[in-house]
Amino acid sequence: MILPYNRKMKPRAQELRRYATPQENELWYKFLRKHTCHFARQKTIDNYIVDFICRSKKLVIEVDGSQHYTDDNLEYDQIRTELLGSLGLHVMRFTNTEIDTSFDKVCSVIQNYLDSH
Repeated sequence: MILPYNRKMKPRAQELRRYATPQENELWYKFLRKHTCHFARQKTIDNYIVDFICRSKKLVIEVDGSQHYTDDNLEYDQIRTELLGSLGLHVMRFTNTEIDTSFDKVCSVIQNYLDSH
């Protein structure tokens, strides 16, 4: 799957990998990093950087902090999700709170998607 790439976003993606949130790190190190389906983190697609992507399953996983729930950011995320969808990608969003309080459930939701696609 060839996705649009913006080389100018690469330094920011590297920075986001280096300074990942605790919730992103938990999902990465406890579930996604060694999953049988290959995941990458903080990858550039068009003018956006996604938290996690599994190209073979066309799955994007986003872990959202409270800043995502302002009116402006909700609109931004909707536009972003629509663009990713137009590229054939399915976007799953989880809140930091879901990662903190329901980690096993989050992993089950992701695994169920992977098993069915």
